Amino acid sequence: QVQLAESGGGLVQAGGSLRLSCAASGRTFSAYAMAWFRQAPGKEREFVVRISWSGGSTYYADSVKGRFTISRDNAKKTVYLQMNSLKPEDTAVYYCAATTRPATSPSLYDYWGQGTQVTVSS
Repeated sequence: QVQLAESGGGLVQAGGSLRLSCAASGRTFSAYAMAWFRQAPGKEREFVVRISWSGGSTYYADSVKGRFTISRDNAKKTVYLQMNSLKPEDTAVYYCAATTRPATSPSLYDYWGQGTQVTVSS
C-alpha cells in the first residue's frame, strides 16, 4: 500500500515557476514508477510525466517537454515536479500517482494523491 500527498500548488503568473512535491508513505515506494497527471475543469485527466522506480527513465507529454522536470528521492519517499515557463493552459489540479507498470493511462495507476491546484494567470 502507498499513500500519496501532493503539495506546492498555488497561483503564479505566466512565465513563472512552481515546484510540486508528492510525499509517499509505505515501505515499498521505491518499487513503484511514479507519474504526474493533471485535470482542468471540464476536461479529462491528462498524463503529464512519469519516472521509473530508479529515476533513471522519464517520459514527458509533448505539452510540457522542456518546461517541466520530474525527479524523485527514494530515501525521502518523495517525487518532485519542477514547472518552469508556466502558461495559463497549465492551470489544473495536479495529481501524483503510483504504478508497477510503465504507463500513461490513468486506469493503470494503482494509487493517487488528493491533488493540488495550480493556477497560472495571464
